[in-house]
Amino acid sequence: MTNLTNERTRRTGRLRRALLAVALSAASLLTMGQLSAPDAHAGQSAPAPHRSTDAGAAAPGDDWLHTQGGDIVDAQGNKVWMTGTNWFGFNTGERVFHGLWSANIEELTRAMAERGMNTIRVPISTQLLKEWKNGQATAPSAVNTWANPELTGMTSLQVFDYWLDLCEQYGIKVMMDVHSAEADNSGHVHPVWWKGSVTVEDFYATWEWLANRYKNDDTILSMDIKNEPHGRQNESPRAKWDGSADQDNWKHACQTAGRRILAVNPNLLVLCEGIEIYPKNGTDWGSTTPADYHSMWWGGNLRGAKDHPVDLGTQQDQLVYSPHDYGPSVYRQPWFEGEWNKTTLTENVWRPNWLYLKENGTAPLLVGEWGGRLDGGENQKWMTALRDLIVEHRIHQTFWCLNPNSGDTGGLLDYDWKTWDEAKYALLKPALWQKDGRFVGLDHQVPLGGANSTTGTNVTAATAGTHD
Repeated sequence: MTNLTNERTRRTGRLRRALLAVALSAASLLTMGQLSAPDAHAGQSAPAPHRSTDAGAAAPGDDWLHTQGGDIVDAQGNKVWMTGTNWFGFNTGERVFHGLWSANIEELTRAMAERGMNTIRVPISTQLLKEWKNGQATAPSAVNTWANPELTGMTSLQVFDYWLDLCEQYGIKVMMDVHSAEADNSGHVHPVWWKGSVTVEDFYATWEWLANRYKNDDTILSMDIKNEPHGRQNESPRAKWDGSADQDNWKHACQTAGRRILAVNPNLLVLCEGIEIYPKNGTDWGSTTPADYHSMWWGGNLRGAKDHPVDLGTQQDQLVYSPHDYGPSVYRQPWFEGEWNKTTLTENVWRPNWLYLKENGTAPLLVGEWGGRLDGGENQKWMTALRDLIVEHRIHQTFWCLNPNSGDTGGLLDYDWKTWDEAKYALLKPALWQKDGRFVGLDHQVPLGGANSTTGTNVTAATAGTHD
């Protein structure tokens, strides 16, 4: 197969798909008629051409973003608003988007774009990245090729590359999220970024590999370094936040990974989540007394960024802090006891843990996960309050999640993976970037929803003549 690496720039998706089709039709590939056992992977197919593996500098593109104070802006200085959802599966044992066992990948992608999702956060595992890096990608059995004939015989990496082309076609941008060390449906429960055969160096090196592979493609704009580092005062291992270079210091790990990524592609946004607990004044990480710590959701405690900010050096304007927040149906936190409302949540929970970073102009915020079930009660009250805060402060966000099989939150889709939960979508919709009745994408050329979209526009049209 002709090596097109040095010619690879953005907007080569249709050519790449055509070459892929030729390669796949020429190879003797396994045809998977129906969904089989999740762990019974098929043999590896012929490698597909991909977007960038050369050692040269990252291509400039026209959609790269950076920060100014508490805002994210494009290359012209126009403020943008990253708003979308999560679609998980690549992080799990299935090693591919969930839902492809029944729904078509292009139909799902087009629907997200037409409904205003300009950013999709994609959970993945370090273990899978390591397999990709080492040329060990396999064909995921959780793809029903009756529903997805275009994916026949593809490895998980080829499916991902194919999906990136769809995102390019429909004006969607992508955020990568290392959700867990291992490819495990419950991997997010593990509190730190190393586990078993997955080392800290694996964590850094696979991020570098991913940044290098796609450095000429501004479809992927941002890297969420690790999902929900956490752990309480008496647990081991656990994630802490301080000025040390200790292995369990999440601030150091995020900073190190971010610098190594940006050395490969200085145009990427680096997202750093919070942790779970942080010592109160007068105490330190040596205490095992719960009362000595401020406690928060996993990934939601960014109090440490005040005294120990993440330092990305000359690329500091690529840093975005990314808390997670949930409601009482996920866990009944102390702040949901008694009388509470948006004001009490803002004053007692959101501002001291993360909102202060946006308000004082330290860095932008992107709430990487928030969501839940519409119960007509307290959880819906919380969702509405956080949605209103997001809109009021123009905080970037990716809603959890598209998947209906998220056990404690449900999803934007029903279990047929086609029907949208219209009530939940209506709650989310005000927090999606819109102008003049159209959803705004982050691509400067392609409207969100594609070339013939009736629901979307692009960032060029939406910001014409302004920097607001």
